[in-house]
Amino acid sequence: VFGAETNKIQSLSVMEGDSVTLQTGVTKIQYNDDVLWKFGAETSLIAKITIEKLIFSTFDGPDGRFRDRLKLDDKTGSLTIKNITTKHAGRFELEINGVKLTSKTFSVSVY
Repeated sequence: VFGAETNKIQSLSVMEGDSVTLQTGVTKIQYNDDVLWKFGAETSLIAKITIEKLIFSTFDGPDGRFRDRLKLDDKTGSLTIKNITTKHAGRFELEINGVKLTSKTFSVSVY
């Protein structure tokens, strides 16, 4: 890892039932990048991209709250949460591990 890029928490407020997209801020994931999306205080892995192996995975979360609600953008790595409810409110962390390490934190509130 040659460098690290971090930024402050991005807060988003979403109406229940809507969709929200958490943007990676990159236009294209690079060949050797791994993209990880984590949720909550326990930072449970909810989505992962391994470009080198063309693996795009989403996970339901420990209690199944994300089942059938997550969509990954295969070019940017951005994560969309569909039909959001108050159970999906909280802290989301993005890590892109490649030539440099990029991390972002999102605070999502649902009303």
